[in-house]
Amino acid sequence: QVQLVESGGGLVQPGGSLRLSCAASGSIFRDYSMRWYRQAPGNERELVTLITNTGRTVYADSVKGRFTISRDSAKNTVELQMNSLKPEDTAVYYCNAKHEGTLVSSWGQGTQVTVSS
Repeated sequence: QVQLVESGGGLVQPGGSLRLSCAASGSIFRDYSMRWYRQAPGNERELVTLITNTGRTVYADSVKGRFTISRDSAKNTVELQMNSLKPEDTAVYYCNAKHEGTLVSSWGQGTQVTVSS
């Protein structure tokens, strides 16, 4: 099972930027699609964005044009660049790796993002 560790969360003012990173324990890019989810208090966990093992990306409507997912195969990391942050982006952000064949998922522990003035 893939081990995932997120980093990069924190407190930022509205309109600011943050970059989240997800480090994987092994090689993930050939067989895994990578996802970022988020969960705000009282809300269900929602998919923010994903990148497939072929590099195709998908974004939730709420973050299109503001967030960018990318991966670095040499470092075994997936990153989420978040720009023009809004208070409604406040949530715990989770990294997820899903095996494209078995569909088994692995989760990171989450990192808190707070957007507030």
